Amino acid sequence: MGFYADRVLPYIIGIACGAPPSLKQREKVVPNAQGRVLEIGMGSGLNLQYYDPSKVELVFGLEPSEGMRRKAQENLAASPVEVRLLELPGEEVPLDDDSIDTVVLTYTLCTIPDFRTALAQMRRVLKPGGRFLCLEFSQVVLPVLDKLYETYSFKVLPALGERVAGDRQAYQYLAESIRRFPAQGPFAEMITEAGLEQVKVRNLSGGIAAIHSAWRV
Repeated sequence: MGFYADRVLPYIIGIACGAPPSLKQREKVVPNAQGRVLEIGMGSGLNLQYYDPSKVELVFGLEPSEGMRRKAQENLAASPVEVRLLELPGEEVPLDDDSIDTVVLTYTLCTIPDFRTALAQMRRVLKPGGRFLCLEFSQVVLPVLDKLYETYSFKVLPALGERVAGDRQAYQYLAESIRRFPAQGPFAEMITEAGLEQVKVRNLSGGIAAIHSAWRV
């Protein structure tokens, strides 16, 4: 998936996650960050505008995709907080133990192949009292909406990809990545298994997305 992961998939995710509903959902998560922040999968830097400079000291942004790092330059230049961009995946966090106050992820974890290792890395770098904030695609909890969403994901979205970008496979890959990601309950259990506590789940848009939050105690 090298070409798709570095070139095509960032383009698709950038469009999907930059849509107005997604931006509204980010506003429910990112402003809660404080102190030294680790953002895994910074992408094109869409979250940077929502960090509160009165609360955030520094953001370490992990982003392995060269395509996404190129797209992030404008948002990096306009960022209200200092950002240090790290060209590594979520499974490789080059930060010291107990050095981060908040971990932020938005529509990222479903694209990380070994997200259990990534969760363990997040727990490692979080300070005691540090917070985990994750906005992710999830499992629709409304039966009728679930059928519509599945039809959109596996039929409409790939067809649009073929028509607009001339690449059905990449759009199909994105839909499959989202579908493979654990539902709200199992994912909450994985967060707990990684060593985080007080896990809370908030469904958005009928479960199309969900916010998972937790603490390092």
